[in-house]
Amino acid sequence: MRRVRAKKFLGQHFLEDLGIARRITESLSTPPSHVVEVGPGMGVLTQFLVQREDLDLYLVEIDSESVEYLHQHYPQLSNRIIEGDFLKFDFNKIFPDKFSIIGNFPYNISSQIFFKVFDNRNHVDKVVGMVQREVGRRIASGPGSKEYGILSVLLQSFYTIEYLMTVDEHVFSPPPKVKSGVIRLVRNEVDKLPCNERLFVKVVKAAFQHRRKTMRNSLKYVEFDHGAIMHLPVFDLRPEQMSVEAFQELTKLIEEHPLCE
Repeated sequence: MRRVRAKKFLGQHFLEDLGIARRITESLSTPPSHVVEVGPGMGVLTQFLVQREDLDLYLVEIDSESVEYLHQHYPQLSNRIIEGDFLKFDFNKIFPDKFSIIGNFPYNISSQIFFKVFDNRNHVDKVVGMVQREVGRRIASGPGSKEYGILSVLLQSFYTIEYLMTVDEHVFSPPPKVKSGVIRLVRNEVDKLPCNERLFVKVVKAAFQHRRKTMRNSLKYVEFDHGAIMHLPVFDLRPEQMSVEAFQELTKLIEEHPLCE
């Protein structure tokens, strides 16, 4: 079968450097485990993953042309090639327990993929993904960095995150307009945050919507007893000055001072 045509609306950029592909797959060090490859395309990562006896591999691909290509080139995975939208994928139908995710993630949905990882944090134990370099740096960055943001705080609450390498544009077909980055997430030991997790997400998202403003201004539309605690020094900080733990403590503080009817 001929090569798959890259489709712009799907954010497809096919990696062609086999050395980089091998390094990406080798970054997924895991005990015998279910692994989902997101957007395998023409299988540049798949060809290395299928050689590993420690992996129970599944492929999730939305592009029907790529699905046909994968069936022809990887017949041993025929009943594990799932045609569909990863963002709508119900993991519970296939994986009873924990699993890992790997992929050259489509750039147009890479942030959404990581929000899905966060939502499934009690099942996803590892992630190795190639994304736009800026997205990768954002997820891996710490407080004080201009890249530090919502995904940084949410994911670092439950994962140890490493930025592994930068990948140049010319190793893709078609080449993207930006450099790419590979990151690795490994689930940490945190089972539950010391605060209301739903409120935590709300606080983090509200804070970074206006990242140049102080927490006092950013959180003025979040419901709690403002008069009781808004004078505290923590509200003088900007969100990028707040560590992951500081956001958790602030959420706990807000939780302890609900808005009185």
